[in-house]
Amino acid sequence: MVLPHIELIYSLSGLGVGFLVGLTGVGGGSLMTPLLVLLFNVHPATAVGTDLLYAAATKATGTLVHGLKGSVDWRVTGRLAAGSVPASAVTLWLLHRYGMHSPAATALLQHVLGAALLITSLALIFRPQLAAFAARANLGARRESSTRTTLWTVVTGAILGVLVSMTSVGAGAIGVTVLLLLYPALPAARIVGSDVAHAVPLTLVAGIGHWLIGSVDGTMLISLLVGSLPGIALGSHLSSRAPEALLRILLAVVLVLVGVRLAIA
Repeated sequence: MVLPHIELIYSLSGLGVGFLVGLTGVGGGSLMTPLLVLLFNVHPATAVGTDLLYAAATKATGTLVHGLKGSVDWRVTGRLAAGSVPASAVTLWLLHRYGMHSPAATALLQHVLGAALLITSLALIFRPQLAAFAARANLGARRESSTRTTLWTVVTGAILGVLVSMTSVGAGAIGVTVLLLLYPALPAARIVGSDVAHAVPLTLVAGIGHWLIGSVDGTMLISLLVGSLPGIALGSHLSSRAPEALLRILLAVVLVLVGVRLAIA
């Protein structure tokens, strides 16, 4: 039996990113993809594709935990997936059709990634204010089953499908922030759980699509998972003791700096 080759530097990176994900709840794509692109000089398409399958594995674990706790609203998850999965498939087909590794596509992916990180940083900074606004508006439980809310949830899913397929960023911070506005009557834990559950089919479909078109590095993927899974467990264990507001602001500042660096590159 041949054991998979493990790259220690990627495992250590996975450990650090996994720890921050567990500690803060920020999606791994917001941290891992720019790390691979800027620090390790990985091609943006390969970084995105590898990170998507990495995210599918880690989000599946999170979904199991949330599902056992009963903190997933499967209606919301299904509505998001109804928009995101088809949008992801179309996005990947277009990227493949016009050349994933061409100079123009590389520049586009890098600029979109930078913009996604900037949007994510804003979502992190203003999420408490938006949540408070939604709570004050308190449109009630009827809104959750309205046709309009369902439609906007599907549209949100479609936008996330495009964004995540191109950058692996957005399913976490951006998705949760929009759901807080669309479903003000849902407890925050169910919002987070539903968003994590939705990320599984989205990142799996997008990751498999990237694998089929040749933009996944298997050795890198396994190495990242070896480090990140214990990192997430450790970060989650310590999360209740962490200064959440301070960490959120610090991460937002880092994402702004990285996002600007990628957007103007």
